[in-house]
Amino acid sequence: MTKPLFPAFDGLITLSRREGVDIRPTLLRVLTDLYVQAKSHSGDEERQFVELASRLIDQVDDATRAAVKARLAIYPATPAPIMLQLGLVPAHEGRRIPLAREIPAPSVTPLPVRTPTDAELRMSANMAMQPKDAAEIHDMFFRATASERALILHNLAQTPLKAAPRIPTARAIRAIQTLEWAAYAEDTESFTLELGESLILPSRVAAQIVDDASGEALAVAARALDMPSPNFQRILLFFKPEIGTSVNTVYRLSRLYDRLSDRSALVMLAAWRGSTLAVTRAKYQSSLYDGERQRARGAASQPRPSVQPGAIPPMRTGTGGSDR
Repeated sequence: MTKPLFPAFDGLITLSRREGVDIRPTLLRVLTDLYVQAKSHSGDEERQFVELASRLIDQVDDATRAAVKARLAIYPATPAPIMLQLGLVPAHEGRRIPLAREIPAPSVTPLPVRTPTDAELRMSANMAMQPKDAAEIHDMFFRATASERALILHNLAQTPLKAAPRIPTARAIRAIQTLEWAAYAEDTESFTLELGESLILPSRVAAQIVDDASGEALAVAARALDMPSPNFQRILLFFKPEIGTSVNTVYRLSRLYDRLSDRSALVMLAAWRGSTLAVTRAKYQSSLYDGERQRARGAASQPRPSVQPGAIPPMRTGTGGSDR
């Protein structure tokens, strides 16, 4: 008999067999979280994950299925059978992404307003990006290779995660002009400052986007501003010499930029903003915890006075026992 690769699930699987206890949603969430923690898996690990997850996906509620779909959509090593079962389309190099259908002209008669179902209301309430999830997406994107980043961006458009609101048109046009002039002048400081202010990003994240040598992060930021493709190509040529001198790199990023959807860029923008909140919480939570511990330790180490307030002082006597 093959030894299970997930021994921690023995207790959950036993509990799921008891009548009246539905542990399947928790089991699928834990299984998915453990699987995406590793960058790659062996054939046995992938086979057992597909065997367990494929059975659970059809047996859980809509909210759990949507949460698992969001986690696996941005994971580069998601098995193909699971992607097809969840409705995710794997991206391949050289594959053309089909264009959207032509939007029909609006009808004269207004359509009746459809009341959202309970599952849709739960999904809209639960799929707001939490700081921890945003930090994971941020770190996964900047650790990934160029091909893995393209896959992450492609799958972000299909996730139920809430995207950041669009940048106002007037502000975006002004930012594009400023960024292009800074790129011509090779003024990195002004370019980084304008990028952070226009996208409402802290200076740390803006500098990480500008300093990214691969260029996908800059493409996401430009798409979030709805920058025209010729402007983005000029910025690549003038502002990034290591990219502009490589014809293949410029062509790869230009092709990625033309295929990058607005929703993917805005979801990634929401992750960049949320990751900063997660770092800030962790920083101040640690310092507050240490401060409380130091104060408690200092209060416990204070010496207790030998004479308590309000006590009667001892009477001094002479050597013979008589009062002085």
